[in-house]
Amino acid sequence: MVDPNDPAAKALGYVEVATQADATRFKNYAAGQACSNCSLFAGKPGDAAGPCPLFAGKQVAAKGWCSAYIKKAG
Repeated sequence: MVDPNDPAAKALGYVEVATQADATRFKNYAAGQACSNCSLFAGKPGDAAGPCPLFAGKQVAAKGWCSAYIKKAG
């Protein structure tokens, strides 16, 4: 699992619970965004965590968020 204190995670504003995102620092955060509905999230629907290509070899929390969020199509 990605440690939110990892330098790469900190740079992207990664948090394990999306509602804890720093909306002041990351203006692109919007309520309802989470790793589970990001196009980069490679977990299956319903998974508590899954792989993300931004953090090679590590998983992110499905309820998490980072500034690289891209809404999943469909």
